[in-house]
Formats: sequence, C-alpha cells, structure tokens
Amino acid sequence: MKILLIGEYSNVHWTLAEGLRSLGHEVCVISNGDFWKDYKRDISLTRHTYGKFEGMKYLIKLYALLPRLRGYDVVQVINPMFLELKAERIAPIYRYLKKHNRKIFLGAYGMDTYWVEACTKEPYTFRYSDFNIGNKRVHNEFVDEQVADWQNTPKAELNREIASSCNGIIAGMYEYHTAYKEKHAQKLTYIPFPIYSERNKAMKMHDGKEKIKFFIGIQKSRSIYKGTDIMLRALERIHKDYPNECEILKAENVPFEEYSRMVNDCDILLDQLYGYSPGMNALLAMSKGKIVVGGAEEECYRILNEETLRPMVNVTPDEEDVYEKLKWLIGNKERIANLQQQSIAFVEKHHTPQGVAERYLEFWNSCK
Repeated sequence: MKILLIGEYSNVHWTLAEGLRSLGHEVCVISNGDFWKDYKRDISLTRHTYGKFEGMKYLIKLYALLPRLRGYDVVQVINPMFLELKAERIAPIYRYLKKHNRKIFLGAYGMDTYWVEACTKEPYTFRYSDFNIGNKRVHNEFVDEQVADWQNTPKAELNREIASSCNGIIAGMYEYHTAYKEKHAQKLTYIPFPIYSERNKAMKMHDGKEKIKFFIGIQKSRSIYKGTDIMLRALERIHKDYPNECEILKAENVPFEEYSRMVNDCDILLDQLYGYSPGMNALLAMSKGKIVVGGAEEECYRILNEETLRPMVNVTPDEEDVYEKLKWLIGNKERIANLQQQSIAFVEKHHTPQGVAERYLEFWNSCK
C-alpha cells in the first residue's frame, strides 16, 4: 500500500510510518517536525515566520509539491489545520488531495472544533477537561483563545467539511474518540498512539531506597492549558517538605532528542493534568520504564479492554490531589519498581508501532 501522512504531533506520524514500513508498505511523511521538537520527516514543509513574504515562499513550495501528492492509496492528515496556512487556503488543498487519491482520513489527535465543543457545551461531556472543572467553565487566555478560534470560524467550517467528507476518522485518545462519537460514530475508530518500547535502553529500576527523581516538561506557551503550572507547584511543595527524598528535573521547550535523553534520568514523569489518558510524552516515559503521574482515568483502560495493568498514577486537576499522590509515592518507594515494570508491559501490550500499524491498515481497508 502507498501511504501519505501529512502533519505531525509528538512523533505520532513518524512512528506510525516506521510501523507501516516494517510491514512492507511505502510511506511518505510530510511535516514541519512539530515546530521546535524537530521530529523526523521525509519531506520538510516548514514556515519560519508568518510574514507575507515567508507565506508566499511556503505556498510556492507547497504548490510545487502537489503533483507528487497524487496516486496514494491512503492519505491521512494529522488535524484539520494540517498545514501552516489559514483554513481558507487549506480547504482547496484538502479537496485536491481527496480528488487525486484513493482514500483520505482525519486524525483526531488534539485541538479542533469537535474537542472544543465537547468540552464547552452543557451538560459537560467530561468531569473535567482543559475547559471545565466539574460544572464550572475554565477561563484563561489560552482556553478562551481556542474557543474563539474553533467555533463559528473558517477553522470550524474546515473541520466539519473534512470530518463529513473523509473516509474515516481515527482518534488517538479516549477523550478525542468521545468528542467525535456523537456526530461521526459510523466512520470513527479509536487506535492507541504508537511508541517503541525502550525496555533494552531503560535505566535500572528504582531500588526502593534512593531519592526519587521527578521530571516535568514545560512548554511555556501551554503551561496553563496543560496544567503544568499546578503540577509544578505541587512538585515544588513536595521537594520543600521532603528535600532528602526527592529531586526535580525540568525541561523547557527543548527539541525531542534532548527531551528524550532527559527522561532517561528520571523515575517519575508528571504530564497532562487535565487528561483522561496518556499522550505521547507519557507513553515515551512509560516505554523507558518510568512511572507517569497524570491523566489515567478508568475510561482510558476500558477503551483498551485493559483489566489488569494499572501503571499510571491518576491525578485530578487539583494541587492538593497532585501533592498527596506524590507524597504517596515517596511513602511507598518499594512500589515504584513494580509500577515501572508495568509501564513497559503496558506499552508493549497496546502501543507497539507494528501492532498499531496493523490496526490502522485494518481500519483503512474497511472504510469505503
């Protein structure tokens, strides 16, 4: 099969491509590397600034590429905004891809209209999310900007057009599957994100006695949105109260390769306070035998039909809850090694690139 993957979020498409190639398929990944993270891609399509001149250069490069983006069995776009252009300019590119390829699919992997609507309409879909805590709407600069950006706008129109006209929609997390289920259940599936197991590269398991090394990655522009601000406050309190029992490792806006190396040195990673299930950063840590403190509600295990493994430490969007869970880990160091082993087992059971690729192929082939 000849497959084209356009766009990148946290190395999902490149890892999927490697899984597909291992099964004998021809795959091309086009992306900007997910900005500063600089993930691998076959064709780099990067816009360095958003000025008029740079925009023209980007368009010229894109239109020169279009003849090479024909004749694929499957095209998948990472998000409705799969190019660094306004929605009005992306729409004709999407229609071109749909016309000149056999099938086209939409990834439900992150921020889009259906996610925003699921999180903001009442009664609320989720007990908590980036946009609500219980029955209370969250308001901050980032959240309000996303609501304004994705509701009753050209972005929203583009999202609805792609969702309605594409051959199928793949959600990578429980949350995004739920967001699309009401209106597009007939063409929707859930497939977990792919990640390589790094069992052979994993550092030695915690011995139950030494200091715990906590790691937190900070994206300055998304700290409030991801809940990193709350998690960091709880972590700093723990370090102040138990300075001889733990230490903090921090990464701020670093490229993927450097981030991955930094994760190697920790025991426990804090990630995605408002999530119900682990994203790619969490899975990367788990693949290395690290414990994740973050979103891990029962729904994420249920959608995987996972009944035994519980490697993650679930927290709710509350600083006290995060603090108490970190305190529990410090008081139960003898449990850490077992949870680390479960992390690797969980990734190897549900997230191997080849296994995930097989599920994608099955779904792509099943869609008309």
